[in-house]
Amino acid sequence: VQPSVPPVPNYKLSMSIPEWLQAIQTYMKMLQYNHTGTQFFEIRKTRPLSGLMETAKEMTRESLPIKCLEAVILGIYLTNGQPSVERFPISFKTHFSGNYFHHVVLGIYCNGRYGSLGMSRRSDLMDKPLTYRTLSDLIFEFEDSYKKYLHSVKKVKIGLYVPHEPHSFQPIEWKQLVLNVSKMMRTEVRKELEKFARDMRMKILKPSSAHSPMKERSRGKSLSPHRRQASPQRRVCRRDKS
Repeated sequence: VQPSVPPVPNYKLSMSIPEWLQAIQTYMKMLQYNHTGTQFFEIRKTRPLSGLMETAKEMTRESLPIKCLEAVILGIYLTNGQPSVERFPISFKTHFSGNYFHHVVLGIYCNGRYGSLGMSRRSDLMDKPLTYRTLSDLIFEFEDSYKKYLHSVKKVKIGLYVPHEPHSFQPIEWKQLVLNVSKMMRTEVRKELEKFARDMRMKILKPSSAHSPMKERSRGKSLSPHRRQASPQRRVCRRDKS
């Protein structure tokens, strides 16, 4: 018996944005979380957006289970052409029983509210409704969810808004803001996040480096010393054990 292929959601004018985001998330859940240990789609974070959108199209054709990184790319693909919906990546580095774990979700900003789309083994570490008044409220909600699983959040990285131009040769900016949250007070984290969110809404932020593809590959060997803080943990990237 062929497994049934879930239909790709289509936006209808009668839908509110929260309903549309719900339809996208429901579709991702129908694809299911990939527990196999094999990644079905290769996602190189340094690729231009246009290439990643091709991969997303392939995901809709193949209907295979996905993990957190694929869900972010798919979420961008499915929300393209909705200019009122801003999308940006949110990455977490957490620590649990001697190991570090990495996870990423797609942050959403629309009509003055924040939420997210994504996939995880844990239902409260993926999509969040479009109800959070500030970016920090959303991030703290994730932190509180992590606490339930005894994961302590070490770092949070926020990227820039992803352009709605599917043929863009720009890569996604994954980590414009990197916060060592484990060494900061919540008031301090909130201040940093709110300043960043304000700059994002005013569209005054530019990608942090034109040569990010090189930086990703070199793992920070002397190429870009001022960005050192973001590189050493790359080696253990056991993505999304959340």
